[in-house]
Amino acid sequence: MMETVQPRLMARNTVRSRLAGVLVAVVALGGVAASPAAASVGAPVPLGTAASVATPVPLGTASGFAVLGRDAVTNTGTTVVTGDLGVWPGAALSGFPPGVVNGTIHLTDAVAQQAQTDLTTAYNNAAGQPVDATIATQLGGTTLTPGVYDSASGTFQITGNLTLDGQGDPNAVFVFKTATTLVTAGASTVTLIGGAQAANVFWQVGSAATLGANSSFAGSILSLGAITATTSATVVGRLLSRNDAITLDTDTISLPLFASCGVPTTTTLTSACPLGDGGPITFTATVTSSDATIPTGQVVFATDGATLGTVPLVGGVATLTTSSLPAGVDRVVATYTGTAQLDPSTSPVLIQRVDLGCPCTPVTLRGRSGERGDVRRDDQAGARAGAQAGARTGSAAEGKAGTRITATCGRRS
Repeated sequence: MMETVQPRLMARNTVRSRLAGVLVAVVALGGVAASPAAASVGAPVPLGTAASVATPVPLGTASGFAVLGRDAVTNTGTTVVTGDLGVWPGAALSGFPPGVVNGTIHLTDAVAQQAQTDLTTAYNNAAGQPVDATIATQLGGTTLTPGVYDSASGTFQITGNLTLDGQGDPNAVFVFKTATTLVTAGASTVTLIGGAQAANVFWQVGSAATLGANSSFAGSILSLGAITATTSATVVGRLLSRNDAITLDTDTISLPLFASCGVPTTTTLTSACPLGDGGPITFTATVTSSDATIPTGQVVFATDGATLGTVPLVGGVATLTTSSLPAGVDRVVATYTGTAQLDPSTSPVLIQRVDLGCPCTPVTLRGRSGERGDVRRDDQAGARAGAQAGARTGSAAEGKAGTRITATCGRRS
């Protein structure tokens, strides 16, 4: 029998939640229930009568980081990180590649420094939240409802499956506090049901956290010490270390996104052409809300499934300058990830043509005695096509009078 533990009831903080990008579906066969005698918990109360004391932990700028370490981030194998990766004040990063970061890497820069500052604030917030229930060290085989939890031993372990039940509330918050370690066993799982969201699950760890091989984990780990994700661990949330390193091994770490439950927003995207051959392109995302609130938060720029970078909004505008677009036709979108009050939104696809041999400028082409060939293309291929069109409309004598052409593409003529 699986044990369900409910905290004592307090007034709900109605802050809106984030949406987990991935939820792991688990069929628990032969799950072992946690012994009631192992937990110091008050008598259960009826479901749905009120809500817990737990409130969302304010991550600040650390919210955009899927991985953030103090000393180093070390990777082995083909780890995929969706979200930013940062190190501050250290600057040691290894294993990328072969690891992939679908976001921006911040090494000893001002962004990583601010994120570490905000992480400290978030850690202290989680550590300071009043405890609803003191429960058993072993969380595997139990079902928990929203609340703030600690254990008498000062540590938590997960062997098998832990179920977090939001009780139909997408704003349900779970905060787990340890004085020392968090350890999950190999192939262990955290399952979210009843509307629970990975974005509203927080693990405040007093020393070190270790995630077992092939485990599936949900929530943001805010650790004072090192974090180790062993082979093929999957995390929907964040790995954030205040004072130590993070070690990865063929893992998948994905940021959760906000749920759609607030004020609607609209995101538009424009681009500025590069100034020289292969030069940088600047993309500008503008986010507006239906109630005239000036949006704050993050915008993720991506092309054909690959993230170009994550940029904070300033006055409702986020700007990204990049030279990493491949030559050819790139389909670029900007996604606003939302806030507690504002819904996320994604821009229409912007078609960006990149020719490393020719600046991205509107192209007008003319055949000398042919008709005007006016082709608005952002690459040199467009210039050639327009020139040929102008030539073909010139002389009937095999286009001879129209073969002398001028193709204007940036500096070329």
